[in-house]
Amino acid sequence: MAVRPGHIIKTVLFRVHSIAGLALALLLALIALTGAIMSFEDEIVDHLNAGIMHVVPREMPALMPDELVARLKAGQDFGQVSSQVSAVMLSSDPTAAVRVRFARDVQGARPNSLYVDPYDARVLGAPRGEEFFATVRKLHRWLLIPGDAKGWGRQITGVAALGLIVMLVSGLVLRWPRRARSVKMWLKPNLGLGGRGLHRSLHAVIGTWVLPVYLVMTLTGLWYSFDWYKDGVVWLLARPEASAAKMQPKMSAKAPRAAARSEAVQPIGFDLAWTTFRREEGGRFARALLTLQPGPRAVIRIRSWGKDSTLDTTRDEFRIDAITGELVSAERYSDKTFGEKIIANLLDIHRGAVLGWPGKLAFMIAAALMPLFSVTGIMLYLSRRKLRRPAQPLLGRLVPGE
Repeated sequence: MAVRPGHIIKTVLFRVHSIAGLALALLLALIALTGAIMSFEDEIVDHLNAGIMHVVPREMPALMPDELVARLKAGQDFGQVSSQVSAVMLSSDPTAAVRVRFARDVQGARPNSLYVDPYDARVLGAPRGEEFFATVRKLHRWLLIPGDAKGWGRQITGVAALGLIVMLVSGLVLRWPRRARSVKMWLKPNLGLGGRGLHRSLHAVIGTWVLPVYLVMTLTGLWYSFDWYKDGVVWLLARPEASAAKMQPKMSAKAPRAAARSEAVQPIGFDLAWTTFRREEGGRFARALLTLQPGPRAVIRIRSWGKDSTLDTTRDEFRIDAITGELVSAERYSDKTFGEKIIANLLDIHRGAVLGWPGKLAFMIAAALMPLFSVTGIMLYLSRRKLRRPAQPLLGRLVPGE
């Protein structure tokens, strides 16, 4: 009897699906659960720290960033004097506290950030939950493997994402029903079954429910794992001139000499960059994150969010020379093409935030369901092994001479 080609293909896909599932089950469950925990991180952190994120507004103007940092370091209650301030989050809201972040120490650890009164630099407290979510994020992205983004963890999570894509595609082909147009066949699990039948029904039907979400998660998550994937996405979605010259320094010939002279007589600070930024943006921004970039040039990166911005990734980005105050580059979200906006919003697409809180909830539930597929997949494998095991003949149990 001839074997049909379709049967051979399904047999191969079944083996691939099973091997990939067994190899990656626990790893995918870990990555998915940590992602689910971070789904509403912003809302949780804001709730935990509501008492230190706001101040009573005053008639006096808020301190400039450098003066605020200087007073903070001079304060008696500042226990991180030896730590360098690496970033300052400022706001146009007169009731919002300033958030100060610090550079890593010699061991690579980053001290907790602080909320500070913008009018007198009084320390309001360290944000609760920050260290917990930072650890969860490292586990999700890099599996806590040393080196963080430069270590092997990034590639391992990328391989897991590729394996999940293989399982999604092969699983869809394997469960394609004879009545493909029947919504009931696709989406209704048979809860009346028991044992192996119930496990198969849950594995297949719920897998169909979450398949679109998992595809979005994996296709966007690969951006953070592989440079070749990132280069391919940029080539596909961004303008050629924009991808080739993205955020390249554009200083005049006089600027390096001026910066060298100024650097010798004044320390690097945030004030000049902050002044330039406010001249460029005016009153359009709601909050701005000023970060001192590592490297030979004293460049301040400023990410700003507009007052009508609802997504963390919908932001403008500037680079300003900290010594001269000259604008090095400006990348405005409104100037991006549709493809470049997709690239800018990849993180919010990855976690479903582009659909608002219902999208984040749906993505969180889908991620939390990943252990279900790990457990049912392993149970199906073990039951298949048990069914294939040949029954022991009665004669094999007899003792010689009986």
